[in-house]
Amino acid sequence: MTSLNEPAPDAARSDASSAGAPDSPDAAEPREAAPELSAIAAARIAVGILLDGGVRHVVVSPGSRSAPMAYALAEASAAGRVELLVRIDERVAGFTALGLALSTGSPAAVLTTSGTAVGNLLPAVMEANHAAVPLIVLSADRPDELRGTGANQTTIQPDLFGEQVRFAADVPAGNNPERAIRTGLSAATGAFADIPPGPVQLNLAFRDPLVPPPGDGLPEAAGRQRYRIGTDPLVMNLPPAAEELPERRTVVLAGHDAGPVAEAFARAHNLPLLAEPSSNARFGPNAVGPYRLLLEHFGPGSRQSIERVVLFGRPTLSRPVAALLARADVQSALYQPVPVAWYEPGRRTELPLENLADLADFAGRGTSAWLDTWLLAGSAAQHALDQVLSAQPSATGPSVGALVWKHTRGQLLLGSSNGIRDVDLAGLPVPEPAATVYANRGLAGIDGTVSTATGIALGGGQETTVLLGDVTFLHDAGGLLPGAGEEQPDLRIVVLNDAGGAIFALLEHGAVEERGAYGDAVERLFATPHSVDIAALARAYGVGHSLVSTTAGLAEALNQPVKGRSIVEVRTDRHALRQLHGRIKEAVAAAAGGVLARQ
Repeated sequence: MTSLNEPAPDAARSDASSAGAPDSPDAAEPREAAPELSAIAAARIAVGILLDGGVRHVVVSPGSRSAPMAYALAEASAAGRVELLVRIDERVAGFTALGLALSTGSPAAVLTTSGTAVGNLLPAVMEANHAAVPLIVLSADRPDELRGTGANQTTIQPDLFGEQVRFAADVPAGNNPERAIRTGLSAATGAFADIPPGPVQLNLAFRDPLVPPPGDGLPEAAGRQRYRIGTDPLVMNLPPAAEELPERRTVVLAGHDAGPVAEAFARAHNLPLLAEPSSNARFGPNAVGPYRLLLEHFGPGSRQSIERVVLFGRPTLSRPVAALLARADVQSALYQPVPVAWYEPGRRTELPLENLADLADFAGRGTSAWLDTWLLAGSAAQHALDQVLSAQPSATGPSVGALVWKHTRGQLLLGSSNGIRDVDLAGLPVPEPAATVYANRGLAGIDGTVSTATGIALGGGQETTVLLGDVTFLHDAGGLLPGAGEEQPDLRIVVLNDAGGAIFALLEHGAVEERGAYGDAVERLFATPHSVDIAALARAYGVGHSLVSTTAGLAEALNQPVKGRSIVEVRTDRHALRQLHGRIKEAVAAAAGGVLARQ
């Protein structure tokens, strides 16, 4: 480990035992060693600095070694300075904190005891790393004299998360944690040049006694002010593109976390907007719905081939988009005003541009004919898609995605796998955004989705809907257990239950299964079928439950107010999904082809 005396941006790893060392190696006289702090005194300092640094929510998993921090947090909570949440499962705690950080835009912390408890945070830390989310890991540890001795619940915790964190500090027992925590907060929030926000680990060792001294107690309860930032959907406006800009066949591609600037840029430059649902740019007059099925109609050799792509955010959802960005005949630029965490510099082909003026020069402006062609093709494609879906009254993945997109207000979390792709395919762009959309696209895992949704709902303080598949739901069923007396979010959980993982049928594995050469291997190893009674599971956790199987039934359920927690289980059949997508593709191709033939 390097010393905290080194410049902070380069000190991704640090041993906080040097916190009291001279500032300069040439200092003439050594400083007198600071007196050792008790565990509770060190914890109170740590909590005070975290709260002064903007932390408003801490998720606590119970344990003995972390007790000093728990008591200090309890004191701060009683004083009205912090919101505490308690979760018995550390993986749930980690993703709950992730959701809190996503919805508040502020650093959120998660506290664990030592041992395997810390390791359970790795999935949330990895997601936070690739999504640039300020997640602060507070891992309690044994003092140095117990490390390596076989002491209970003792392992090598410093640097446990390796390159997944922006900063890691190991604070020895008895030392003042101030310097390490201040540096960690700066690293988590992106205060260092050329380093994006992201997770940090503060490994805090504590020596007995781990409890407050006799006579200490909670302060008198103070009035608590709820911490909430504006999370309502945003709309931006940019001045129209300059007339002297060249006319080009450019498209604006809005990937995850692109933001409303993508929509404003497309509108200002008269360009078609191809926006993923979690871009928070899938709205406005230039947005095209089922764009991924139209890209082949604007490919090489077509009458109106795409010339340039302007990329906002991170594209993650479809192979047609990846193929577009890989085309040698298409120039592409990435709007990147700040450092990002989702790719390494030099590893992508897009030209990174930091300001909108340079981006405007690259993109040019679209002609009315270019934009109209896309909008007409998009309208025809949307109508054809809707016709295919309406011919089947039973619920399907795309019809569920379309309805959830249409009816959700407040906040929406889209689970990985098919859920977010169903919305991307069938969700009709709206004139103005009705919900702020979230998704764990850092690593696009299915883990922790219920917990992330809970954190988003509690942090945003408004009604929240999460759409996820049954396997994703079951993977985080423990996220339904907040504990007695814990605050309940206004959260509606829409579970698309097709008794297994349907996404693999839409990939190459579906063709392998159709050939039959591998028997039931695809069904068993990829689809992972199950027969879980979700209604019984909901009852066990005290969550309301309703079951629907038709689009009409789902629409009725989605029209109900979101109060407290509820599960809407949508029963569907995945075995005909591959054929459904085939019919959709054929219908869209015919409709779009008819429009383009007349242009």
